[in-house]
Amino acid sequence: MAKTYDTVIIGAGPAGLSAAIYAARSSLGTLVVEQGMPGGQITQTDMIDNYPGVGEIAGAELGMRMQEQAESFGVEIAYTSVSELRYSEGTFLITCDNGEVYEARTVIYTAGATPRKAGFAGEERFRGRGVSYCATCDGMFYRDKLVFVVGGGNSACEEALFLTKFARQVTMVVRRDVFRAPKGVADKVLAHDKIDVRFNTRIIAVDGDQLLQSVTFEDTRTKEQHTERYDEGSFGVFVFAGHEPQTALVEGLVERGSGGGVITDEHMATSTPGLFVAGDVREKRVRQVVTAVADGAIAAVSAYGYLENAQ
Repeated sequence: MAKTYDTVIIGAGPAGLSAAIYAARSSLGTLVVEQGMPGGQITQTDMIDNYPGVGEIAGAELGMRMQEQAESFGVEIAYTSVSELRYSEGTFLITCDNGEVYEARTVIYTAGATPRKAGFAGEERFRGRGVSYCATCDGMFYRDKLVFVVGGGNSACEEALFLTKFARQVTMVVRRDVFRAPKGVADKVLAHDKIDVRFNTRIIAVDGDQLLQSVTFEDTRTKEQHTERYDEGSFGVFVFAGHEPQTALVEGLVERGSGGGVITDEHMATSTPGLFVAGDVREKRVRQVVTAVADGAIAAVSAYGYLENAQ
């Protein structure tokens, strides 16, 4: 027989663990299901320095602290993957790869979103050591350094403009001969004295020792390639190819926006009663630890209210 909980939280990133803390403090029977390490994507971030009141902290350590705090309130955590989420007559059934099936009166879905990769050689190897996907998170680590920005869409242009606050020089690497961003944003980029744009260009490889030392470019028209070398750690590559919200488990239970994220109301509620969504998997513009934590808290409070009204 499936074990029943007031709420099952799918995902133990900042949104999920925040939701767990708030749910448990409201005396809800709470289970978190996580397929990897507690902390989600932040565990891949070498250092976080913009979470209020904490100062500099390794992403993995912040994730562990959140997990320990949740468990101190009685939250249970199951380390496994969810293979199926079903909803019927006000009840959710969560089937996991370890053979367990859990029953829940509410579900808070916090599976997150993953940055789309550019696909160049060395991208994964140097992630967090010269290759980044978040200007807000990592921009200050490139103060007075050279930065390459991969992408030609709106987010790439906006992030390039943001990086000019720190970097000595920002070079945008755009595969096409024009930006895909709206004209107003593109014009700001082209007019900025700290931004250089290389159209019809892509990065095909980065290399180095502990940190980046070289980057290889290809002309998308002629296929001609050349490599540029710099002092180790003197430059970085920021990739802005969008995010992929992890929505597979909730297909058919939610509505999605143009960016692929789940649409919720301000209470994190979806179109399915009792199903709440928080964090980066939502349709949202700002994906940061602090916004994920806020989403999770709101979702848990909303789940508590939903259960109170259902009695």
